[in-house]
Amino acid sequence: MISNNKNTKRADLANYGSGNYLASDVTVLLDIVAKDAVADVPVSQKEALIQNGQRHYSDMLTLEDAPSAMHEQLYIQALEQGTARTATDIANLAYTLHRIFQPTVSDEHPLVLVSLVRAGLPIGVLLQRALADTQSNYALPSVHYGISIIRDRGLDPLALQMLLDAYPDSPIVFVDGWTGKGAIYQELTRSLETFSDSSHPNFTNIFHQGAEVIPLLTLADPAGVAWLSASEEDWLIPSGLLNSTVSGLISRSLYTEPQSGLHRSVFYDNLVEADHSLAFIDCINVARHNLSIAPQYLPTFKQPRYQTANLIDKLAADYGITNRNRIKPTIAEATRAILRRDPERILLATAEHPDTTLLRHLCKQRNIIVSVLGDKILPYQAITLIKQRSKDH
Repeated sequence: MISNNKNTKRADLANYGSGNYLASDVTVLLDIVAKDAVADVPVSQKEALIQNGQRHYSDMLTLEDAPSAMHEQLYIQALEQGTARTATDIANLAYTLHRIFQPTVSDEHPLVLVSLVRAGLPIGVLLQRALADTQSNYALPSVHYGISIIRDRGLDPLALQMLLDAYPDSPIVFVDGWTGKGAIYQELTRSLETFSDSSHPNFTNIFHQGAEVIPLLTLADPAGVAWLSASEEDWLIPSGLLNSTVSGLISRSLYTEPQSGLHRSVFYDNLVEADHSLAFIDCINVARHNLSIAPQYLPTFKQPRYQTANLIDKLAADYGITNRNRIKPTIAEATRAILRRDPERILLATAEHPDTTLLRHLCKQRNIIVSVLGDKILPYQAITLIKQRSKDH
């Protein structure tokens, strides 16, 4: 009886879409809403509303346009530069997951990869493809879902509960693209507190690595908070350069009160012609198949190290910032902040680093101040400081 109930719940999950990915790549547990049902708020207005506390960033969207020709060109360059590294990192992560979970998972009780929408989606899809690769030495029964996490508001509790009901005997691993300051890690920690008591029926689904361990996996972890990551370097992850057009054409998620349903998102059907989502996955997947080096077993961490916390404190003091949300570290976050927010200045470790070409191009285009600070901001290569629009909260 329980098994039938569980299978019914799994079938219910299949009613959700996969954005512009294949249905076998991911199921995204979001309510997709029409673009015209969402207020399209210009960046400067959005910034003022966020900073003066009138609106939360997850209550509004600035609808995306297709990337410019220059932006596209720099993405293609980043992909050429970063394909081998991304493929190697994915193989190493898949091999490590295989070694850890192979004794306990099965087709009936697969590993559940839960990507944090949006930056986690391309990485989760790549991992799902790698784990499904029966020609490799790291194949593992796994399923992949995308769910929303929103700063200050947490992980979508309804989406998580749907997964726990459908996979009551499976371990869950959360997947994100990279870490910046560790804010999403802290959000995840708060959201999972409910399950942290060992008597909770879902304790072992989440705390399978120990009572204190949040099973967060990332491609890059400069903040030093992930349980498992391919590296701690800030490098030009190709999928960090684009928004929806490398994340299945799904918008950033919008908050919904739990009693009203799942978090919402817009599907950018108008950007289909500009979409790189599947091409990115296929490119990295082919490169992974062609790797000649054996995959490596990566270290895992029981506790967050927060290795950049002092640096963030110092930057906040130096630039008179009381709201840390105005500090956007890592190449990916710094680039996204220029495209989506209202930046005051950009801090770079190196004036001409090839990984910050797009960032520097955007700064020139928009007359944004660039300060080169050398190793003072390492391990970050780039940090965007958002313009103060009102008194910091």
